[in-house]
Amino acid sequence: MTQVRIERHVMIASILLLIVFVGLTLFVSSIAQANSGPDSAAGSATFRAKCAMCHGPDGSGSAVGKSMNVPDLRSPVVQKLPDAQLAQIISDGKGGMPSFKSSLSEDQVHSLVAHVRSLREKK
Repeated sequence: MTQVRIERHVMIASILLLIVFVGLTLFVSSIAQANSGPDSAAGSATFRAKCAMCHGPDGSGSAVGKSMNVPDLRSPVVQKLPDAQLAQIISDGKGGMPSFKSSLSEDQVHSLVAHVRSLREKK
């Protein structure tokens, strides 16, 4: 083989390896991004089961919740709270809100925090 032909084969092989590497990198990063947060369906289901009775399905407060002065979860006041503080309120309760630390796992609490964050977009 001539030197030019060898260089061409090396160049093509390098380009193919680069394409495979970039493809695998994008694939792995898309999987990591898809699995990075709490399960939104699970958070939504937990919210409906445990929270919607007082906070309403959209977080604005049900009739029962409004009579107990529950905050609108979509409000800037609630949305500005750090995730750790929201998780603590869900776990320990606050005011008339009961504690859920014995009935919800840590993953469920984090899913609820993510669900509360998603409510701001629905206001």
